[in-house]
Amino acid sequence: MSSPQPSRIRIGRRYRANRLNGPYDALVIGSGIGGLASAACLSKMGWKVAVFEQHYTAGGFTHSYERNGYEWDVGVHYIGDMGRPDTLGRRLFDHITDGQLQWAPMDECYDRIYLGDRHYDLKAGPQAFRAELQRAFPGEHDTIDTYLTLIKKAAGAVQPLTLARMLPRAVAGIARKGLDLGALGRFNRPTRAVLEELTDNQELIAVLTGQWGDNGLPPSRSSFLIHSLIARHYLHGGYYPVGGAAQIARTVLPVIQAAGGEVFTYADVTDILVENGRATGVRLADGHEERAPCVISDAGVFNTFTELLPKHAPHHDDYRQQLGQVRRSMASACLYIGLDDTAENLGLPKTNYWIYPDNDYENQLDRALADPDHHDIPLTYISFPSAKDPDFSRRYPGRATVEIVAAAPYEWYQRWDGTTWGQRGEDYEAVKEAFAQRLLEKLFEKHPNLRAHLDYHELSTPLSTAWFCRYPSGEIYGLDHDPNRFQQDWLRPKTRIPGLYLTGQDVLTCGVVGALVAGLATTLAVTGRKGLPLARRMFVG
Repeated sequence: MSSPQPSRIRIGRRYRANRLNGPYDALVIGSGIGGLASAACLSKMGWKVAVFEQHYTAGGFTHSYERNGYEWDVGVHYIGDMGRPDTLGRRLFDHITDGQLQWAPMDECYDRIYLGDRHYDLKAGPQAFRAELQRAFPGEHDTIDTYLTLIKKAAGAVQPLTLARMLPRAVAGIARKGLDLGALGRFNRPTRAVLEELTDNQELIAVLTGQWGDNGLPPSRSSFLIHSLIARHYLHGGYYPVGGAAQIARTVLPVIQAAGGEVFTYADVTDILVENGRATGVRLADGHEERAPCVISDAGVFNTFTELLPKHAPHHDDYRQQLGQVRRSMASACLYIGLDDTAENLGLPKTNYWIYPDNDYENQLDRALADPDHHDIPLTYISFPSAKDPDFSRRYPGRATVEIVAAAPYEWYQRWDGTTWGQRGEDYEAVKEAFAQRLLEKLFEKHPNLRAHLDYHELSTPLSTAWFCRYPSGEIYGLDHDPNRFQQDWLRPKTRIPGLYLTGQDVLTCGVVGALVAGLATTLAVTGRKGLPLARRMFVG
């Protein structure tokens, strides 16, 4: 059996020790959007930054890959709040790309929730969103109005928490006590518990929480804070980067290079150097050591504190103990599909599908994960990236793509742990193909015409996530966003180890914009008072 060919989409410069051009002001481990945002923000302040990415291309979960004449994103299925230049996310993207990253709107119906044979549309704009739900649930007008008010308050309650994470620890402790007594404490409860105080209509609750895959926890386990952030994030619709997800890293890279920095790929950091109680640099897999006064880890807190930080580092044991307070997020499988005609000809929508067997998310999930072969897939998410990207047909004429994501725990594939990507054997390929066929049938149920146009498909499993993105359990959202996670005051950009900072989706929240804002937070923690003009520009305008 021949191995699949690597993607030709490569962003960044291949690492060689003799290509480093130090000294650098900061070193960043990982090129996810948090790491890239930190590096770009610092670069625009005159810092010379080296980013080290172990993968063959930069971008983390925002990267794209190409195979057999098709291109897919791996994590940027849609992003909210990009339609106006004055939102924090859009301001920040414009800042770190010098305005070079462009956005295309999706359809008015950006998410369609299927519950068995019924479906409900989430439409762009608060009034359209409200009107569509009230049409579908005529007896729940007041509930829907109250819900919209509630998610606004809950999302607003996270803003002081974000600011507190940027403050010096002593000051933040005082602010934190006030936060817990206020709105943050009221809303940091399970999403289902909050919604069941508004209504006993389980169908409506299922529709309102139909995007639960965007944070990886069903409503009985997620914090209402993360639910509210996501719901508000998409309330004005979904957007997609013109030119595909790879454009994100591609447009950030020149900003880092303009200040003398670089993003290195195939650059596998094995250790954070700690000398005299301070982080002083990194060691790479080839043994080379590069030093700088500031080290920023975008590798996730589990990787940072269990794999990279040496045991003699200050507070090493404390951080290892803190990791017991958080859990790794869900893993998934993704089916990448190539079609032999254009999105326009095939009638592909700019709408995401969330497909559930019924409205009982938790029981469906538990049954399917325990016995996957004899229960329906509990969550199937279908995205049509080639329809969302107005530039796709120029790059790939006569072709279209679809992606299907489904919950798939690491345990399903654990017997192949330790094997090499592309060489895991026929039994592994057979298990993958069986699941791929089930997912294809979900697509053909909604679009029967696509069956005749199927040209290529391949399934990635949690082992692929572990192999390419270094999340060992295949987790896609870093840490679980349950209520306990929001109580962890140690999840902040500035660590207790001098010179070492964190960034990415573990610092604030998951998602592209969550990790993006973490990049800003890390920059402000690193630069202190010198970062105040940047903070004012991003938060105030």
